[in-house]
Amino acid sequence: MQGTLKLEATKAKNFRTRGRFSGHGDGSVVRKKEKDKMESVEEKYGDIINLKHHISKKHKPMSLEDRAAQFAPFAALTGFDEKVEETARQTSAKIELNEEEKTILDNKLQIILNKIKLRPVVTFTYFVKDLKKAGGKYVTISGIVKKIDEYNELIILEDNTQIPILDVISIDFM
Repeated sequence: MQGTLKLEATKAKNFRTRGRFSGHGDGSVVRKKEKDKMESVEEKYGDIINLKHHISKKHKPMSLEDRAAQFAPFAALTGFDEKVEETARQTSAKIELNEEEKTILDNKLQIILNKIKLRPVVTFTYFVKDLKKAGGKYVTISGIVKKIDEYNELIILEDNTQIPILDVISIDFM
């Protein structure tokens, strides 16, 4: 067993010394290859390698930000990601209330009208139509009712939030 380990160690040592970088063990072969490469570069580009960097008299130098922007990622389909996100965004359909539910809401609105001087705090849930696609979302908001505009069919809160009466599906008193 020990003889086998000595043999393996000897093989490894021989491999290292016979490898592609063999030489005097001081890296002289590696340095020779680098020197040859440098001489090759000198031969090819010797006439221009030591010239001064050209600076245009017509064009001012580009800023570092503009130079960096040349290498920024390129989006071939501008706006594509936004379109995909918009398509994936969910909307809700507007709930149509039956006559009984409409009557309950009308009665609650009448109570608010009768107590408007007491500045009632009320919670409304109402439908907000989506501006980009079919449907919308339901929003719940609480606030002090400032006015009920029966002509324009709006509930106006103290913070001037306007809620369309026909879009309200729930009214709760605090």
